Amino acid sequence: MRPLEPVSPTARTALGLGFFVLFVALWSAATLGGYVSPTFLADPITMLQDGWALLTRFGFLHDVGMTVWRVLGGFVLAALVAVPLGILMGAYKPVEALLEPFVSFARYLPASAFIPLLILWAGIGELQKLLVIFIGSVFQLVLMVAVAVGSTRRDLVEAAYTLGSTERSVVRRVLLPANAPDIAEILRLVLGWAWTYVIVAELIGSSSGIGHMIIESQSLLATGQIIFGIIVIGLIGLVSDFAFKAANRALFPWRLA
Repeated sequence: MRPLEPVSPTARTALGLGFFVLFVALWSAATLGGYVSPTFLADPITMLQDGWALLTRFGFLHDVGMTVWRVLGGFVLAALVAVPLGILMGAYKPVEALLEPFVSFARYLPASAFIPLLILWAGIGELQKLLVIFIGSVFQLVLMVAVAVGSTRRDLVEAAYTLGSTERSVVRRVLLPANAPDIAEILRLVLGWAWTYVIVAELIGSSSGIGHMIIESQSLLATGQIIFGIIVIGLIGLVSDFAFKAANRALFPWRLA
C-alpha cells in the first residue's frame, strides 16, 4: 500500500462494504451482547422493527419527502445566488475586494443562531426552514467557488487574450469551462452540509420531517426510531452523493471523478 496509489473499483467496493459490515457487527455485539442498555442504544433488530413501524403505521415517508424538499429547495436557492456571485468574485478582483471580507465573516456565523430571527421574520412555515438551509450554504458556496475560479491557470487566460478574446469571452470560454468540474464538486460537498442544517431547522417549530420525528422519538426514549431516522438521512445522502458523482463524470468526462 503506497501513498496516492489508486485501488481497483472492485477493491474499493469491497473495502467500503467491509467497513459497514464491521460497524454493524460491533454495534450488534455491543447491544445484543448486553454491554449497552437498550435505553441508550437500540440493537439493529429493534431498529429495523421500529423503522418498519414508522414506514407502515406512522407516515414516515411523508416526513422523508418533506425533508428532501426542504434540503433541495434551500440548496438550490443558495446555489442560484452563490455560484454567479462566486464566479464574479473569482474573476474580478475589485468584486473580490468588496465582498470577500463580508463573506468570510458571514460564513462563520452558525445558521442555527438565525432561527429565532427567522421565526420572527418568516414564521414557522416552510420559508423559515428554507432560509436556514440557504444561510448555512450560501456563504460557504460563494467563497469556495471564488477560490476555485480565482485559481485558474494564468497561461490559459493569457492564451485567450493572445487569440483576441475579450474580457467577457475569457469568463465565458475559459474560466467557466476550466472550473465547471470543480464547481460541481463544490456543490456536491456543500449539499452534504445542507443536510445538517435541515435537521436543526426541523427541531424547532416543525410538525413534519425527519428532524421532527427524531425529536419526538427522543421524548419517548425510542432510540430505535432515532437511529433509523439517522440511517435514512445517511442513505439519502449517500445516494445523492453517488448521483452527483455520476452526473459530474457524464458532464465533465475530461476530469476524473
